[in-house]
Parts: sequence; C-alpha cells; structure tokens
Amino acid sequence: MSRRTSTLHRLVDKWFGLTQASPLRVVRVKSKGVHPSRCICVEAQRPVGRLSILFFRHEDGIWRVFPPSSNGPSMNALRLGA
Repeated sequence: MSRRTSTLHRLVDKWFGLTQASPLRVVRVKSKGVHPSRCICVEAQRPVGRLSILFFRHEDGIWRVFPPSSNGPSMNALRLGA
C-alpha cells in the first residue's frame, strides 16, 4: 500500500479484517484548535472482548494509527543589537 493511499477505509480493513460477522462502529470523533487534527475511534466486538483502535488524520491528509507530531516548545537564539 502506498503512503499516499492510506485512506481510513483501507486502514480499517487492514487492522480489523472486515467480516459481516463483526460489525464496526465509530464511537468518537474529535477536532480541536485552530488547525483541527481528526481522531476517530473504531470499535469491534470480538470473542475475547471489545477491540478499539484510534485513527489519526495527519496534516498531509493521510490516516495513521499514531498521532501527528505536535509543534512543541523550541529554543531560539536571539541576536541582540548593540
């Protein structure tokens, strides 16, 4: 699978192995801040219990199972004028 074609549907197929015997449901959708990052939780009931996976949409539009990196604090050296 190409990195450019990582749609949410393909990731769900990959991680859950869709069958009609195990229906899925989306249980949470989040957006936050000025630049919304989408997070969707998909659930399936399995014989051993419930399986939940979070899917994150990155700035490039690709869905992944890990969150996008945040722009955290950084240091910067300032030039002081004399």
